[in-house]
Amino acid sequence: MACSKIFSGDLPELTNEIIQHFRKDFSTLHSCILVNRFWCRLAIPLLWESPFSIPTRNCHYIEVYLRHLNEEDSIHILYCDSLNSDFVQQIIKVIKPFKLRSLFMKEILYIESLHLLLQKCGDYLENFEFGSMREEYEESRQQFLKLIMKYCTKIRRFTSTMPDDNNIYRLIENTKQTINYLTIDNYYDELGSIVLQNLGQVLPFKLEYLRLSLSFNSNDFEIFLKNSQNTFIKKLLISNMMQNESVSILFYIKKYIMRRERVKYLAFSEFFPDIDTDEELFFLEHEVNEFKLHNIIVQKYSDLYISVYNIIYNFNK
Repeated sequence: MACSKIFSGDLPELTNEIIQHFRKDFSTLHSCILVNRFWCRLAIPLLWESPFSIPTRNCHYIEVYLRHLNEEDSIHILYCDSLNSDFVQQIIKVIKPFKLRSLFMKEILYIESLHLLLQKCGDYLENFEFGSMREEYEESRQQFLKLIMKYCTKIRRFTSTMPDDNNIYRLIENTKQTINYLTIDNYYDELGSIVLQNLGQVLPFKLEYLRLSLSFNSNDFEIFLKNSQNTFIKKLLISNMMQNESVSILFYIKKYIMRRERVKYLAFSEFFPDIDTDEELFFLEHEVNEFKLHNIIVQKYSDLYISVYNIIYNFNK
């Protein structure tokens, strides 16, 4: 009787505990997905943890899982380095809509496979992260950005840690109607200048969230502030790795942001590499009170920061 209840799914907690013991037993997990839909939903996440580490490299179980998805289920592909043709073919075989909501990339090994993937489900993509890549992927990186611009017109969240390609700014400009969360994260000196000289003029009139983690000088920062003065940002996070200059960036934040009340929540920190220390605006009580007079709430950087896992968790709530 107990066995029949387990196989029918009447004892979900016990069934889940049993299947967890098969975490590295790939052949048993493959058998589990064929028992019923409930077992499939328990077993597939264990296989999905590192799908291409399985010696057989058999992607058929991915197709099985996708076929059991509900219509409202969303897919999030995070830092999967091996989006090869076998993987994508399993997706293409699925007749029902494949709602790929998130795609976070650090390497581009198979540009042809990515092309097919975006052709099928790029219209659903909302969260896109484009990480730093080795020089050998430069050509593929440029091709991939063009594919994103062609097939993905509903991007709401975009993150880049390698903002040296003009197509990145074209992508932001092309998605002005939908983009709401934007992160640029790179501490190379020359890239900070590139970002601040090109970003302000392509921003939409309103953003929910903008995080800039860069190394920049005050001149470039002022250029950005002037070019983006028509944009209202609900949550603005700025982290600057200080270069060798005496002018604090805070002066420009007050001049262009505080006095014009262009943000609602602000987090600002400066890191001084020479003495290995940082200063955060939140801990300067007098400054915090001054911003409050202009209806701007200063918060801790860590409190305003939105991680990848925050995005996925909130998306699936």
